Amino acid sequence: MNERLSALAEEISARFGDRLTRLESSCGELGYELAPADLVEVATEIRDGLGFEMLMDLCGVDYLTWGHAEWQTRDATDQGFSRAAMRETIVPDPDETYDPRRFAVVYHLLSIGRNLRLRLKVYTGSANPPMVPSVVPVWASANWYEREAFDLFGILFEGHPDLRRILTDYGFIGHPFRKDFPLSGNLEVRYDPEQGRVVYEPVSIEPRTLVPRVIRDDNRYVPELKDRPAGV
Repeated sequence: MNERLSALAEEISARFGDRLTRLESSCGELGYELAPADLVEVATEIRDGLGFEMLMDLCGVDYLTWGHAEWQTRDATDQGFSRAAMRETIVPDPDETYDPRRFAVVYHLLSIGRNLRLRLKVYTGSANPPMVPSVVPVWASANWYEREAFDLFGILFEGHPDLRRILTDYGFIGHPFRKDFPLSGNLEVRYDPEQGRVVYEPVSIEPRTLVPRVIRDDNRYVPELKDRPAGV
């Protein structure tokens, strides 16, 4: 991490204390985790006191399958790998509680005056539906970003002025970026010339595995062979 980011880290530590927890970074970036209850207050102080006047991006994260390595293997199989073909949850169970660190919201901040970037992360906890406070009162650009995270991940933003879907269709069921949402979805849409309108029907795609069943080396990329002169 460069000197300017190190100085910012010291400033943040002195200002916020244990309300912010430093995130590890393999690429020298500066990020912090904080509790949802502290989000709006800390965000306001970061904007006004530290000069991070721009929210560049806000995104949801689903850590449901974090660390699973089903496809990272060199073994052969006569069935393929199942994750892409399994039909799982579409509509979440309203009585289900989540792992407290399954869903998160990440905020990417920019200070134009200081030419510095900062990342904040908030986990939603075990509540169903997952929910965090809206930062629209702090950064107006959060409006559509929060709608996108709601649409794709089902994360609610308390206090948002107009929280509704922004990317999927009006009749879409479920939240497509959740890790337990089936890749083939639930409904398909087509135009019916006899009815003269668009109709919704159960998806007709048959889930199937599209990854190789046998993983093997490709001799074209073996160092001692790929650079050999032609005809040798």
